[in-house]
Amino acid sequence: MCELFGVTADKKINVNSYLQKFFRHSKVQPDGWGLALFDDGSVSIEKEPIKASESKYLEHRLQGKIQSARMMAHIRRATMGEVNFNNTHPFSAIDESGRRWVLVHNGTIFDAPGLSQFQYSQAGSTDSERILLYIVEQVNRRFLQDPCGFDVNERLALLDEIILRIVPGNKLNLLLYDGDYFYVHKNEKGTLYTLEKPGIVFFATRPLDDGDWKELPINRLLVYKDGKKVYTGTPHEYEYIYDPEQMKHLFLDYAAL
Repeated sequence: MCELFGVTADKKINVNSYLQKFFRHSKVQPDGWGLALFDDGSVSIEKEPIKASESKYLEHRLQGKIQSARMMAHIRRATMGEVNFNNTHPFSAIDESGRRWVLVHNGTIFDAPGLSQFQYSQAGSTDSERILLYIVEQVNRRFLQDPCGFDVNERLALLDEIILRIVPGNKLNLLLYDGDYFYVHKNEKGTLYTLEKPGIVFFATRPLDDGDWKELPINRLLVYKDGKKVYTGTPHEYEYIYDPEQMKHLFLDYAAL
């Protein structure tokens, strides 16, 4: 599986040590790495479709100080889609209001009809990119219906609705940032943990040190802002349990395309 790492905090913090530990896991997630930093109203995305431990760029990047109040990182083990730049996380898209959305995903989409419409227009070929494109399309529809009335409460409720539409039958572990809010969701046990400190929340697929990491609650959308949880979505029953036969059939279907 891919691995995720993220931070939301009320001030910039040094994230080098966590990133160094996270990217060491690339020995088993060898198919690309990515890093997104969100600070001072800007978005910086850096990524390569190579093993993180073999990237000279990343090696030099981590030697310098990396400070951020909001960031996410990803290391990929490819299941669907070739190993190339367009299939490397994070993915980014801008909605009709000018808001930029960034997503990293660990999971597999087996059946989500609303996502299939993007397979011919997306830049790459991953289901992860299609998740982001679907989210932005749904945001655009709601925004264009009532630009003045589409406030933050509407946005959070809409994201909760979208998660509930996509998640049945699928593995949907993700981190999503919209320029203001940090959205987190998982529906497989033992696959996403949090470490909370005053004004800071870390997220990681696996604990990165001996700190008091706790498993993220399963089967609900959680939303954070500046190191604090501000919204809890609707609990659902769509826990994902790995099924090798299901994965086998997915690979066969993908090979037939």
